[in-house]
Amino acid sequence: MSHEIVIPRLGWSMEEGTFVGWLKKDGDLVRRGDAVFELEGEKASQDIEAVDEGILRIPPTGPKPGSLLKVGAVVGYLVAAGEETLWTVPSPMTNSPPALESALPPAAAPSVRRQAREAGIAINDVAGTGPGGRVMAADVHRTRTSPQQQEPVTALPIANPRPTHGRSAVASPRARRVAAELGLNWSTLTGTGANGRIRERDVRAAAASGHSSTSAARAGQRLPLTSRRRVIAQRMVASRQQTVPVTLTTKADATNLVNLREQFKRREPLKSVGGSTPIPSYQDIITKLVAEVLKRHPRLASRWDEDAIVLPADDELHLGLAVDTEEGLLVPVIRNVGGLSLSELAGQSRRLADQARAGKLVATEMQGGVFTITNLGAFGIDAFTPVINLPEAAILGLGAIRREPVVLDDGQIAARHQLTLSLTFDHRIVDGAPAARFLQDVVNAIANPSAWLLG
Repeated sequence: MSHEIVIPRLGWSMEEGTFVGWLKKDGDLVRRGDAVFELEGEKASQDIEAVDEGILRIPPTGPKPGSLLKVGAVVGYLVAAGEETLWTVPSPMTNSPPALESALPPAAAPSVRRQAREAGIAINDVAGTGPGGRVMAADVHRTRTSPQQQEPVTALPIANPRPTHGRSAVASPRARRVAAELGLNWSTLTGTGANGRIRERDVRAAAASGHSSTSAARAGQRLPLTSRRRVIAQRMVASRQQTVPVTLTTKADATNLVNLREQFKRREPLKSVGGSTPIPSYQDIITKLVAEVLKRHPRLASRWDEDAIVLPADDELHLGLAVDTEEGLLVPVIRNVGGLSLSELAGQSRRLADQARAGKLVATEMQGGVFTITNLGAFGIDAFTPVINLPEAAILGLGAIRREPVVLDDGQIAARHQLTLSLTFDHRIVDGAPAARFLQDVVNAIANPSAWLLG
């Protein structure tokens, strides 16, 4: 008897997932607990394990990498040895294999399907150019437009382009932002970054040569929501609806923080398994300092739990690290920050950030956080209003470190490094004064990092 392999629900709000690829081949023996395929659901990719045993049979119409599938969709079967499948049984009338009843349509967002219906086009007749053959809005538009009406869009040649090995174009977040500002369609460019990645300089070079005057640049675009973008939006709205957010802003003297990091940069690199331990970033040092401050102010690391406020233990100070990725903001969690050395913390934050940008985080690596730190300083931002990452009580935003004139205690004016901090907290859990005292201690810790780290 065959067993269906279906798309599971990885999160309570998950309705669909992106099929990443098979981890077993057609005809492989699969045992319970074996990883069969990889699925991206909500904000993480995860290996899906078999709950039954048998020989894996993948239908000819099985999902391709990048296919967007509903929870419960059948993607394959586990059969007994020698058991025939639907698509291998000859039809008694034609002696040809019948079509599968559950043939999967090409992946496309609901808005794209609606666009095809309005244009009177069958989605199966549209050749998708997105990841894994996904049908995009531009594909429907191209199918609807006659060849005489189409205007060919030629990618701007870039010196020494690197091959993309058949993958769809990928652009850095900065390149996407600059392209939007300049009104340029970045997907038509050839990138000079690693594996053909489109960089900011590629976009600016294209704009300087007049590439933005093409019809593709003049035409507006309708970007369908990805499942990940939709989940991010839903959680942002939930945070706003379920918390009473208040933001406090202040400045910290970061002169000693800058000096401490310079000392780390001048130090001989420490060797570790797999290579050298990375130099702690400003955010790494501040994350460690925040963990020490949270031991004195556990209310800022608590969560609202129906009829109680839950406070963490010192060994449960798991801090979230907001990471900007191609698919949106992800928050991997560093476990027990208080129990890590600064070198260990730097190594873990680098590993998690790299996995987030590569789309390799699993769901468990984004769960259990009690406090989140987000950093926009690299973009020249000073102060902003971070959004609380439910069910946490607070989030700390880091701005840019700038040299500014400061009046010292003796009345003299000196240039000092200044860092703007933005703390958003849930006023249901924490009042203004305790939140201000926490932020004051963070300011003191940043002004005297060595004393706090040694203490």
